[in-house]
Amino acid sequence: HVQLVESGGGSVQAGGSLRLSCVADNLDFGHHCVAWFRHVPGKAREGVAQVFGAGGTPNYADSVKGRFTISKDNARNTLNLAMNELKVEDTAMYYCAARRWYGGSCSHETASDSDYWWGQGTQVTVS
Repeated sequence: HVQLVESGGGSVQAGGSLRLSCVADNLDFGHHCVAWFRHVPGKAREGVAQVFGAGGTPNYADSVKGRFTISKDNARNTLNLAMNELKVEDTAMYYCAARRWYGGSCSHETASDSDYWWGQGTQVTVS
């Protein structure tokens, strides 16, 4: 049974920073596509950042490029998202997700929601 557990969300003022973490149980991030998504009620879920767990160039949504950084701690099997220069529009529930890698891109645009294992989410509020 795969379980993803996020932490690190909270409330912060605009311009501030937060660091989200995701720990996986029964899943090795190194062999999967890993990603962070966010969702605001009434809007479509947005893929924030994705990367192949064993390495490679991350993909970022245009809205977060230059401000957010996805990274992985192999020793702790943890996925992180460093968020800097936060804006009010970054307010959302943030989800960690992983899916099997079959080769090629880890872009979320090549997968459907049902392809992923999902965490329960962590709320980020920027005011």
